[in-house]
Amino acid sequence: MLHEALRGLREDPAFMACVTHWEVVPSRPGRFADLPAGVDARIRHALKGRGIERLYSHQVAAWTAARAGKNVVIVSPTASGKTLAYNLPVLQTLLEDPDARALYLFPTKALSQDQQSELNEVVLGGAIPVKVFTYDGDTPPSIRVSAREEGRIIITNPDMLHT
Repeated sequence: MLHEALRGLREDPAFMACVTHWEVVPSRPGRFADLPAGVDARIRHALKGRGIERLYSHQVAAWTAARAGKNVVIVSPTASGKTLAYNLPVLQTLLEDPDARALYLFPTKALSQDQQSELNEVVLGGAIPVKVFTYDGDTPPSIRVSAREEGRIIITNPDMLHT
């Protein structure tokens, strides 16, 4: 089906008039690395429960840079491990420092919900004592108070941050 759709585009003169270069990049196997030695046992347990015993090499590189206090930007396709790349160093820091907090900003509610679902699987799956709250326009006032007082990770959007 995908091949047919691509062939249709390739054979469409109106579409191809807007294309300056067409290239097919062959797939390649993922590059993996062991979990860094400093990853908390509770995080390791949660990952193992999800069938993750090794990380992609870019996840380990992100861990190493973040733990060294450096800024990290990851640009990769959907389902390539970006979420875990930033959740690992955040969770590690929250487990090490009881006063640490994290603010996650996402541009859309749907993306926020996807990210919270992923985070909840790691946190709840490993019994990691980190409270995660969504703080958006639909969050009831009582939950907003709890989020501000107890939240270790707050997931919100630019509009709510401004509010």
